[in-house]
Parts: sequence; C-alpha cells; structure tokens
Amino acid sequence: MTQNLVVRDAHLVGSVNQPTAEATFRAAAGALGALAPRLPDGEVGERFHWMLFQGKRLEATPGLVRVDMDPILHEGFDLRPLILDGTVGAAELQVPALGYAEAALESYAVFARLKAEGVIAEATRFQVCLPSPLAPVTSFVAAPLRAAVLPAYEAALIREVEAISAAIPADQLAIQIDLATEFGYIEGVSMGGGALEPFFAAEGASPQQIAAAAAALALPLAASVPAGVQLGFHLCYGDVGEKHFVEPLTTERLVAVAQALSDGAGRPVDWIHLPVPIERDDAAYFAPLARLTLQEGTRLFLGAVHHEDGVDGARRRLAAAAPALAEAGITEIGVGTECGFGRGPAERTEPLMRLHAEVIAGA
Repeated sequence: MTQNLVVRDAHLVGSVNQPTAEATFRAAAGALGALAPRLPDGEVGERFHWMLFQGKRLEATPGLVRVDMDPILHEGFDLRPLILDGTVGAAELQVPALGYAEAALESYAVFARLKAEGVIAEATRFQVCLPSPLAPVTSFVAAPLRAAVLPAYEAALIREVEAISAAIPADQLAIQIDLATEFGYIEGVSMGGGALEPFFAAEGASPQQIAAAAAALALPLAASVPAGVQLGFHLCYGDVGEKHFVEPLTTERLVAVAQALSDGAGRPVDWIHLPVPIERDDAAYFAPLARLTLQEGTRLFLGAVHHEDGVDGARRRLAAAAPALAEAGITEIGVGTECGFGRGPAERTEPLMRLHAEVIAGA
C-alpha cells in the first residue's frame, strides 16, 4: 500500500518480445498468474511493430495506390502515403480484411488450450489489442485524403471486432483500443511530414478541444464491442526506440482524452491505461488526475513500471500519484509499463513481467 493507495492488478499493454503467442502466454502466466486479469498474445508475427503492417492491408484496397516514389522503409515497412488512383471514389472504398481477426482466432485457440491445461488462471481473459482508426490512416494515407478515407478504414476495423466477437466467447474476451497518434495531433508534433494538422477538429482548436475530438473518433469502434466483452483503452505517447515522440509535461491531456472516452463510450469501460515517464516522480505530473471521474468499475492502470529502476522507481511514482488519485476518489489501481515492450531485448521479458508482481507485492 502506498499512502492508502491499493495496487492490485498488472496490465500488459500488448507487444511482448517472444517468438510465439504460446511463449507469451506461458511467460506471462508464469510470472503473473492471477495478478493479470487479461493476457495479450504479444502481437507476434507481422504485428511486431504495432500497426505498421496495416500499410500493406490498405494498399490492397481497390482504389488506393502508393505515391510513385522510392519506398520509405522503417523496420521493413513501406511508409509511402496512399492516394486515390481515380478508379474508385473515397466514399466507395472497401478495405479488405485487416488481419486482426485472423490473428486473434489463431492465438485464442492457444489461449484456450493453455487455460484448459491449467497454465492460465481460470478468471483470466484473452486480450486483443487494436489501433484506433486514426493511427493507420494518419500513417499511410496522404494528408488531404485522411478525412475521406477514415470511414472506410473504421468500417473495416469494426468488421474485425465483429468477427473476433462472433468466434470467441464474450466471457473470455477483452478488447483494448490503443490511442497514440491522437497525442501527436494534440501536441502538434511532426510525424515526418511536418506538424500534424487535426483534420477532425475545428480550425484553431485548442489542445483540449483536439483531445475531445480525437477521442470521439475512437468511440464508434468502442461501441462495436459487444456487451459482455471487456473494453479498455491504452493511451500512449509512442514507443520508437523505447522513447516517446514527446514527453508529456503533465497528465492533463491524458486526462482529457480518458475523460472523453469514459463519458462517451456509452457502455462499461473496464480499464484505462496511462503512461508515466521514468523521470516523473513528482506530484506536478500527476496533479490533473485529481479531476478524472471514471465510471464505477473502471480500473485505472498507471505505466509506472520501468526496468531501469525497478520496484523503488515504481514506488516513487505511485507515491507521487497517490494524493491526486485520492482527491479523485480513486483508491485502487493497477500497474504496467508505459507502453508495450515487444521491441526491447527478449531476455528482458520475463524479469520485467516479474517486476510487475514485485511492485504489487511491495506497494
């Protein structure tokens, strides 16, 4: 316990540097057991770099074509923007299967087998992680076309949720929506082609207004998650080379997005995860959390766990957060890392998972 703040659960954001879903499940179950209410499959295979594999899926859409230029390669993924080829209007685009349902069904078969064998705790759910529609559209569609293409991609992503939910029992399933690109817009950072222009918000909108508008873009996807399936959100400032694209000055903008998601979801939100930079163990960073009003039953997870400073560092950050959380009436939380750790060294995986348990035991 940290200043009357009870730390109960561990949350794995998504990516884990393991070769297979089974390796991820076994490592996580062994290190965390029932401390983890949900387990992801580690985003193995083509998903190892979050949603960058979506470029190929979008490229397969009739009517979209890459800009005619040399490939822009990052970790083997082509980041050249997509434009309309003139054969299909934006309103008629039909984005093909995105690969998330196919991967989820394959991994769930492994999850169910391991649960039947007693490897995975009985109450643990299978966690599927999906990007918000804004992220792939921003990454792969030319800026002038993003507003026009986003509905087609959103519809494709909702079809993935429907396929996943039809095949996996609701009481075994949890779906997480990742919001990272949103904070690029909110903070006005450059993603390689100049500062992002928030096409979804009014001209001259404030960061708070952009935050509300960005959160609203994720709500139709959230609404497609059926009753009985758990829903959560991971808010993120990116993870390129284990670094944020910009360090948040406080939790103010995270709170703005979290509040908009909680208020607008129209259904239970089971968890929200917020990042905590390693150097922020001061009360000023966490002060805006005092204004956060979550739904009853929503678990807040703080990404206070960092491999560099272990239990002591996590406890400092949790102690700094405790007064603001108390003011908000939040007395129980969970912990995680600030982002996934799939791009870190594989040998760090299990010690980092065990560190979550050690933080919970020592809090």
